[in-house]
Amino acid sequence: MKIAVLPGDGIGTEIVNEAVKVLRALDLDLSMEQAPVGGAAYELHGHPLPESTLKLAMDADAVLFGAVGDWKYDTLDRPLRPEQAILGLRKHMGLFANFRPAICYEQLVGASSLKPELIAGLDILIIRELTGDIYFGQPRGRRTAVDGHFPGAEEAFDTMRYSKPEIERIAHVAFQAARKRRQKVTSVDKANVLETFQFWKDVVTKVHKDYPDVELQHMYVDNAAMQLVKAPKAFDVIVTGNMFGDILSDEASMLTGSIGMLPSASLNAKGQGLYEPSHGSAPDIAGKGVANPLATILSAAMMLRFSLNQPEAADRIEAAVQKVLAQGLRTPDIYSEGTTKVGTAQMGDAVVAALM
Repeated sequence: MKIAVLPGDGIGTEIVNEAVKVLRALDLDLSMEQAPVGGAAYELHGHPLPESTLKLAMDADAVLFGAVGDWKYDTLDRPLRPEQAILGLRKHMGLFANFRPAICYEQLVGASSLKPELIAGLDILIIRELTGDIYFGQPRGRRTAVDGHFPGAEEAFDTMRYSKPEIERIAHVAFQAARKRRQKVTSVDKANVLETFQFWKDVVTKVHKDYPDVELQHMYVDNAAMQLVKAPKAFDVIVTGNMFGDILSDEASMLTGSIGMLPSASLNAKGQGLYEPSHGSAPDIAGKGVANPLATILSAAMMLRFSLNQPEAADRIEAAVQKVLAQGLRTPDIYSEGTTKVGTAQMGDAVVAALM
């Protein structure tokens, strides 16, 4: 089982180190090879996704990814910015389905900004289409306007677009996931004003005919954002496009108490996947040893389950995380009075100990 380990920038190295530590403690036949990505790769190779890193990822069964980005790279031309590495990996690996579970652990109910009765027992799965929409649509760029409100003025533009096959495949993924959960899918769109998402709604509705055992609900994205904080437990599986999914999954992360608790998986049609925490590189706390590694450790568990066919090992990691939380161990982002504050490496060590 070949794993490409791409730590990236900021806290990426720290949190990935802890996930690797946990994986090695499982005593599985894992081959892990590390390579630079993002800003770290730009410094070494002049590009955020060098050919050698891309080849390692393409040849692996799965990719364990940290985070990329740093404010010091914001002045680079867009194709050279660290964030282009993750977009490039999604494109070249065909990673079209992003899974972001938002689970509120019993021990962290008090860490959420919502009332305990709203989020106790929360278990939502957000499935985000990852290779289409406005993030990848062409044409895009800047130009002099020839019409509109200010002809002759400089303007910028991006293109939102989806093809029927793109929508069909992500809809199938969502309905199949719902069959293993509570048999309910909420498709989030903006069909009232966007032609792209009227098309999305029409295609999802047609795919639903293959899944009569699953309930389908359509919801506008603004209402979905409101309902996530009003009645989050009403959702089971949420499926939506790239941009809406980006925003809603980050909103959902705060229901759980901290984005530092949210893992994610991005899969292609072959089951090859990229696994990363839902948070960013947090350069402001990099090197301080205070970052929460649990999202990355839980992402490693998702990797074992979805790409490496090791569900029992995945269960062991998830149980170990719950055990350390029950012991009262907390990194600063989830710390509260009466619990024990620990650092990044201490939390990783605790999860390893809980595996034994």
